[in-house]
Amino acid sequence: MAQEARRFWNWLPTDVDRRVRVVAWLNLVAQTVLVGTGGAVRLTGSGLGCPTWPKCTAESFVSTPEMGIHGVIEFGNRTLFFVLQIIAIFALLFVLKYRKRRRDLFILTIIPACSVLFQAVVGGITVLSGLNPYVVGMHFLLSVTLVVLGAVLVFRVYQGNAARVRTAPVWLSATTHAASFFVAVTIVVGVLTTGSGPHAGDKGAARNGLDSEFLQHVHSWPAYITLALTVVIVAAAWLLPVPSLRFPSALLLVVEGVQIVVGVAQARMGLPEILVGLHMVLACMLAAAMTVTVLHLKTPAELPAATEPAESLRSA
Repeated sequence: MAQEARRFWNWLPTDVDRRVRVVAWLNLVAQTVLVGTGGAVRLTGSGLGCPTWPKCTAESFVSTPEMGIHGVIEFGNRTLFFVLQIIAIFALLFVLKYRKRRRDLFILTIIPACSVLFQAVVGGITVLSGLNPYVVGMHFLLSVTLVVLGAVLVFRVYQGNAARVRTAPVWLSATTHAASFFVAVTIVVGVLTTGSGPHAGDKGAARNGLDSEFLQHVHSWPAYITLALTVVIVAAAWLLPVPSLRFPSALLLVVEGVQIVVGVAQARMGLPEILVGLHMVLACMLAAAMTVTVLHLKTPAELPAATEPAESLRSA
């Protein structure tokens, strides 16, 4: 046993390598997929498919045939937490040997390793509260936060921890940070809007009582402001030029465009489940793209300002 443990320890990376990059991407993807499966639970009315927690029923940890498809969907979402926990633990192990040199990676891996369990607890509270819309909303916002941290981890894995200098003008940095603020507002208002809408996760679940139609309009306002600011960022990245911002800001603009199209379509089509679920996943992608855009306002000090750090992400 001791020999196997020593062999495993020797196998662990001593610096950032392909294994570290792969597990960082897996963490980001899995965090986003979790939002998709959580959306599926809610949109199929399976929020109470497993009516208790931590067990699925009073007698069983797994769903039973009598619970039908709703039990399968809810239990499947719970199972994904274990997959996410395994990925998070491997991410932590893969930076353990050089944690003193890369303290940033150590912190960014230890957070999901601990927070996955916290997320599971919040999920349990969601079930025990009878799908309280505010608890459900907190559950989603926590997932978005973990997606953002996953994006930071991927960025740091490729960019290193060298001193960074700002290569964008002050006004462009301010514009980018303003866009990130409106992204956050858009997501929070979106959570309130969803909490007032028809997709409660269960027929008996309460809604927050807010005016859904009015909130849909309020939700769109910061989204359109974000889009306008992003157009400015993309134009400035190419015209000034600020090469480090070109790829991430263009990606951000594409995600925003798709998100707005889906948002308008779902509102006009009566909130079909597939579009609402896609809208939720796109919200996570939007938060991640915005995060990476903000991080590219600075470049490593040893790189010339004209170098495009995003190139390494595209070629990965």
